[in-house]
Amino acid sequence: MSSDEPGTTPFHSAQASFSKFQRQYQQTLDRWTPHVLQRWLATFCLLSLFMLRIVLSQGWYIVCYGLAIYLLNLLLAFLQPKFDPSLEDDLLADEIEEGGDQSVPVLPSQRDDEFRPFVRRLPEWQFWLSATRATVVSLFCTVSEVFDVPVYWPILVVYFCVLFALTMRRQIQHMIKYKYIPFDIGRKARYGGSK
Repeated sequence: MSSDEPGTTPFHSAQASFSKFQRQYQQTLDRWTPHVLQRWLATFCLLSLFMLRIVLSQGWYIVCYGLAIYLLNLLLAFLQPKFDPSLEDDLLADEIEEGGDQSVPVLPSQRDDEFRPFVRRLPEWQFWLSATRATVVSLFCTVSEVFDVPVYWPILVVYFCVLFALTMRRQIQHMIKYKYIPFDIGRKARYGGSK
């Protein structure tokens, strides 16, 4: 037996342990996938715990502000379509300006001719996973005094509220202009059965 066998090095054993941990983590995530309500309730519990930590300790406002901005960014990506119609319009206009081939018919001839399902830029699973990870990281940041930067917190609250209002107004205007709704609201369509 020589000491050059690949299974005996400390690097190989650490790599094997990390690989085992990674598989177990992925299996846990796979088990949680179908439980949407329970996943979001757990995330809201984590967020409540984080907010309680911020309120009781009266610190770490910068961490809270960073988490709020990140969650707003995730929400906007969740509400936006994967294939942005405004970008498609811009690309089509650029192609026409450059003298692109206009003789080839585009299918469908109008936007209302064909059903196009709403595909999100950020799927629900990725939204939940990113929000949960960010909340856990923020909770760990509140343990260290390094991240407790003294700041006048009402300015951060007002700035976040203004930023939220402006970005949501812009997003709602975009939804109205391109006629899409990112949620399943109303009656579900039934095909091939009795109504």
